[in-house]
Amino acid sequence: MDDHNPQVPGFGGRIIDYVVTMLCWIYFIFGFLFFFSYFYVAAYFFSANRERSFQYLNHFFFKGFLWLLRTLAPRHKWIFDPNIKNIHGAIIICNHISYLDPLIFISLLSQNKTIVKTKFFHAPVFGWLIKVSGYLPATTEGVYAKRMIEQVENMDNFLKNGGNLFVFPEGTRNPGSVPGDFHKGVFKIARMYRCPIYILKLCNTDKLFTPGKFFFNTRGHSHISMSILDCIRLDSEQKQRVVSVSRLEKKVRQIFQTGSSCDEVVL
Repeated sequence: MDDHNPQVPGFGGRIIDYVVTMLCWIYFIFGFLFFFSYFYVAAYFFSANRERSFQYLNHFFFKGFLWLLRTLAPRHKWIFDPNIKNIHGAIIICNHISYLDPLIFISLLSQNKTIVKTKFFHAPVFGWLIKVSGYLPATTEGVYAKRMIEQVENMDNFLKNGGNLFVFPEGTRNPGSVPGDFHKGVFKIARMYRCPIYILKLCNTDKLFTPGKFFFNTRGHSHISMSILDCIRLDSEQKQRVVSVSRLEKKVRQIFQTGSSCDEVVL
């Protein structure tokens, strides 16, 4: 596909990348400071449910960010399975190829949690946002043990009220088609609360925001897609046998390995 749609060459193309990236950063920084921050402060002091309110605000903030990016980079076409927005009360497992991936999930799902690297909990402002939003730390060691225990204990109520926990089970970006080692924590949560597990596939977000690069690649052509590969419903399987964490991990890995490739995804 990309071979038939060459990038805009030369210095002019790089200027376009620079301008688009700067405009997105202006939205990200100044849009938050001079518009969204007031709603976050109001939600913190006056909302009956801070966590849910912050998740809704995150949803609208990143929805606006991705709308801007899609508008400024029209060469990249976005094709998402419309049924993704109807997922509720589930754990969503997806491959991870770009820093855009979690932003896409937050923009699609208004009530969500995810697992965040612990270094982000120390970031100014951003660390406060993810704490109040109820996001889970990636480790249970030290000061994070209490937070993780609290979040896991409250997960049943969160899922029953329609929230989704989306995770990248490898815990890091992996551009390859074969999944690496999975962290087992998410499978333990799924087994504990017997919630459905949706396995999704993201394609080509790395073509727009390449790992290791600061600027968006607005000059290339790609189809950025997200599709549902399968769904594991633990309620039906539980009637037959006790589901082990290793069995869940193996089944999810098989779904990733046998699922459609990015070139084959048709929605």
